Amino acid sequence: MRLRRFDNIKAFHSIVQDYLLQSEAEHNLLLGILHTLLHYPERYPELPYLAVVETSGKILAVAIRTPPYKLVLSKALNLAAIQLIAQNLQDLGESLPGVSGLVAEVAVFLQAWQALTGQSYRRVMEMRIHQLTQVESVATAGGHLRLATEADRSLLVEWCTAFASEIGEVVIDVPEKMVDGGLKRQSIYLWDDGMPVSWASGSQSLPTAARIGPVYTPPQYRRKGYATACVAALSQKLLDQGCEHCFLFTDLANPTSNHIYQQIGYRPVCDWHDFAFHSEM
Repeated sequence: MRLRRFDNIKAFHSIVQDYLLQSEAEHNLLLGILHTLLHYPERYPELPYLAVVETSGKILAVAIRTPPYKLVLSKALNLAAIQLIAQNLQDLGESLPGVSGLVAEVAVFLQAWQALTGQSYRRVMEMRIHQLTQVESVATAGGHLRLATEADRSLLVEWCTAFASEIGEVVIDVPEKMVDGGLKRQSIYLWDDGMPVSWASGSQSLPTAARIGPVYTPPQYRRKGYATACVAALSQKLLDQGCEHCFLFTDLANPTSNHIYQQIGYRPVCDWHDFAFHSEM
């Protein structure tokens, strides 16, 4: 078993793509990050950590980190590969804000990292990956879906900042950068009911599939069906454009959103855990 690191994103992509696509739902985040690194490298200006653990030419696990964000782990065919990734990061002197991945893989990494560094950790969020292949008919709210434009920029920056504040984690390093990137890629959509009332981002960032998220509705517009309508309409739009399915993450602590997305047609695939590290005082 050996670990290989890559500095060239194209070379890394050619090595890992087939492995990641074998479990497309579980790897939709990693595939989306790879798509961004390939096509919009300015989104992640710092050198990413790109690693593969393999044996006899067979991939056992993949890891990606795009600073300042957390390490993201793939499904591992051998959990010992996760320990090797932790050891490599520690050898490099990497300071990690946290780790995100499938439940078993994250649990192994947490134990290995704590043993190597002495850092403790806390759970940030337990999530579930959902997949949709057909949008179910749901009661829709008044309004319509539209593509966000430059005229919406200041509102989007405000909403993006509020979203990051609610999450309480570094999910968005610079809201202006995220908004400008989304406007450039035409991946930000608004539900407009005389005024913008809900926001969902979505685009085809996988070969035959799309990822949706984040989804945000300001508090004053919640419980009116706007997010449901926005996600349903955007999901249908992406399917109409040729995507075979759509993926999204839900927060298991929010049963309302989980129920809403399942009404639209999203079906649970697997659970995903997100943890943060902090130094012992």
